[in-house]
Amino acid sequence: MEEVMHPPKSEALRALYWRSEILQVMFWLKGEGFGDQVDATLLERFLGVDSHIGVQYLDRLLIEGYVERVGERYRLSEAGAREGGLEFAASFEELMKPTHGECSADCWCHNSPDEADACMRDRAMKEQLHEHEH
Repeated sequence: MEEVMHPPKSEALRALYWRSEILQVMFWLKGEGFGDQVDATLLERFLGVDSHIGVQYLDRLLIEGYVERVGERYRLSEAGAREGGLEFAASFEELMKPTHGECSADCWCHNSPDEADACMRDRAMKEQLHEHEH
């Protein structure tokens, strides 16, 4: 069962929480080709934050320089895209760690897509050889 993360109760931590969540979802939406602009209704759909609260956090991100206003919508600024990418990567870092039989942290596959493909092919070949031996 997946643990549901609830926003913190203190305002300072809640602001950091929503900043992270909003930047991550905006980064993900843009990366998946769903567009680079959001409004509070879209945040409500993806994050479950009431739209009137979402607007408050979007306006705060605007003041902090993480988003830019485009009419009634918002898009990531350059700083927001950087921060959103970092937040997104950090939230999936645990899932990306190698498991039994995968490469170590110092393997070149973590730095190069070509090397990652080569490592994946190598592991698949080793698994096939192992299956044929048994």
